[in-house]
Amino acid sequence: MTSIERTAYPRFKRLITAHELHLFFAPTRGEAAWAAEQMDSDGHQLALLLALKSYQRMGRFPKPDEYPEMVVDFVRRAVELPEGTVPLWATGRTAERQRTEVRRRVGATYDQAEARRIAEGSIRKEAAAKNRPADLINIALERVLGAGLELPAFSTLDAMASAVRNEVNSLICAGIHDRMSAVERAGLLRLLEERDSDGTTQYNRLKKSAQSPTWSHFKRPITHLDGVDALGDTGVWMDGVASRKVTEPFQRGHRSGDDLGARNGQGSCAVR
Repeated sequence: MTSIERTAYPRFKRLITAHELHLFFAPTRGEAAWAAEQMDSDGHQLALLLALKSYQRMGRFPKPDEYPEMVVDFVRRAVELPEGTVPLWATGRTAERQRTEVRRRVGATYDQAEARRIAEGSIRKEAAAKNRPADLINIALERVLGAGLELPAFSTLDAMASAVRNEVNSLICAGIHDRMSAVERAGLLRLLEERDSDGTTQYNRLKKSAQSPTWSHFKRPITHLDGVDALGDTGVWMDGVASRKVTEPFQRGHRSGDDLGARNGQGSCAVR
């Protein structure tokens, strides 16, 4: 699972400055009057205003336990509700009606099917060149918000990014596999089968970093490079693969440390 902190998914900051409170969470007179008309108690007015201001800022409705105390207290004082007033969150159909009113006021559209379609399309397009799940999620956020739609839950976008990226990466690996000859595929498989005297595979030796470029070590990198080149023409294997997929970490699932670059011996694409 991707850490939400590594993405731009909108959420409350741990520390919110006084300037940010006034800039993003201060209700206007019109908004305060609107909430008073909608709700018949101080607690429900406060909850509705919190939902309104948070949606304006985030493009989504936070869960009740997400609201920082300082935000709740600031909104309460801004509309001069009595000390000790706490937000009373509606449930069921009442909650959905209130959310509909908030969306209507901010001019937002609630269409989760369309939001997921846009998110998946953008992730699929970008996954051909980008590797990091957080980057893919951020692209989806930009596209969905740009369409004026309410954001899906973070867990929805995270699962979508993982599934689509795995699918795209599998197609890339299949293409690399198909561009190899049978002899080249057999040669790569031998890297996992043949072992050195210490019991480690040839693949493990292939992954070792070059030593410092001293004269005594000078011939070793050349020998190593010759051995890698003998495996096959990686330029042909990688034909059509985005350069970032070759040079940056390439992950299947959410594991890290793999790489598509066959030249450095760390390719994660299985030779079938």
